[in-house]
Amino acid sequence: MADSKHEIERKYEATSETRLPDLTRVAGVSAVVHRGRTELDAVYHDTEDLRLAAGSLTLRRRTGGQDAGWHLKLPVSADTREEIRAPLADTLPPEHAALIRSRVRGRPVVPVVRVLSSRDVHHLLDADGALLAEVSIDEVLAERLTEQGHGTTSAWTEMEVELADDGDPALLDAVERRLRKAGVRPSRSPSKAARALAETDPRRDGGRKAEPRPEKAPRTAGDHVLAYVRDQITALVALDPAARRDLPDGVHRMRVAIRRLRGALTTYREVLDPAVTRPVRAELKWLAGELGTVRDQEVLAARLHGRLAAVPRTELLGPVQARLKFSSAARRADARERLLTVLEGERYLTLLDALDALLADPPLLPRAGRKPGKVLPRAVLKDHRRLATRIGHALEQPPGRDRDVALHRARKAAKRLRYAAEAARPALGGPAQRIAKRTKAVQKVLGDHQDSVVARDALRGLAVQAHGAGESAFTWGLLYGQEEAAAAQRERELPHVWARASRPGLRAASKG
Repeated sequence: MADSKHEIERKYEATSETRLPDLTRVAGVSAVVHRGRTELDAVYHDTEDLRLAAGSLTLRRRTGGQDAGWHLKLPVSADTREEIRAPLADTLPPEHAALIRSRVRGRPVVPVVRVLSSRDVHHLLDADGALLAEVSIDEVLAERLTEQGHGTTSAWTEMEVELADDGDPALLDAVERRLRKAGVRPSRSPSKAARALAETDPRRDGGRKAEPRPEKAPRTAGDHVLAYVRDQITALVALDPAARRDLPDGVHRMRVAIRRLRGALTTYREVLDPAVTRPVRAELKWLAGELGTVRDQEVLAARLHGRLAAVPRTELLGPVQARLKFSSAARRADARERLLTVLEGERYLTLLDALDALLADPPLLPRAGRKPGKVLPRAVLKDHRRLATRIGHALEQPPGRDRDVALHRARKAAKRLRYAAEAARPALGGPAQRIAKRTKAVQKVLGDHQDSVVARDALRGLAVQAHGAGESAFTWGLLYGQEEAAAAQRERELPHVWARASRPGLRAASKG
């Protein structure tokens, strides 16, 4: 069984002559205790083309020290990575294999570099003797294990400062200031694995690897759209482990990345050839729907539990809380099982490969080479007119099923406009930002209305179940009435919210 922890650390350049400065001069540090030396042996695994390293992930099998086993590290921020641990075994644990599947796509994971570390450990303690951070000076020897460059070695010394669990990140800043005064400088490599791979790379020229060329700033409409598309594809792949692990908002954020991506491919059809992107958009719609099965259950459960919690005890007739809890858990379990099946399937991996191919050879149309101020406003304004038409149609419908369906279609149009404006914001600035902000308000009203529609369907089902079991359906009817009132209120709010958002204001930007 795997467990996980957040690892917050910083790395520094060092030599065999490096000595720790007096860190008791750091505020809060009362003592520095030497804990001796530990020998660590880590074999890092990746695909032959280093797909994990390209995504700043590391996967290692390590012996020695107190945490021997398999460690998968996922990036969280500049200083923070989540380390997911599994017991020591000869083969890659299944839980780790699942979490890297969106990266490796069925390619074999093999040993790529071995890192031996002789670690000299010091603990920083507070006045009560509690651990604040661990400081180590590591003498490192790395050896390349891939076919190309096999046996190439590199050696260096580095310093690590790792914050204790639940420690204050401000301590790292204070320790760094003290280290800098002593001449210690931050490492240029984010991890031992990254440095080992770089310094044993057989393509290194004269012992130094060429610095990557900086990416050019977006200039054309195509540049801006592709930058946005690339960001969403990156987010989709990066969020896969969170969705698999059922982390808070993992499924939601992954679904949003898919919707943004699909929206960009749909809106900017004058930039990216729709004949080429159409199959990809269809598959993105499928995947968003599968994720939606889980996400919709999350939203529904939170809404109904919130409603029920506000009902006076005298109006809770029958085992309503138990029935809702059981019903929500059953629906969620079914949805989670289906989602994991999808994420393990070939169709999903094929879609990810198709997205990579789209970036590798983007189907740019002639308008893609024009200035963004000439192309992007045109597409955003078209989506704005589409939303206006749908809202107008919805408000013309009498209350009931037809209006609910029309408002839901307007909600989808609002999302598409909002994402289109977000994609255009780096190029168009304030006007696009205002459209995104105003449209988000419209989307919120329409979204709450749709959530009420879904909640009423669920409440009707719960009432039928309760009646069939001989229970009172009074409370379910009460909640149904509350949802009806909430939906009616959102319908009354919509014309006013839409009036504030109905002036897109992109005329000036389109002259750029």
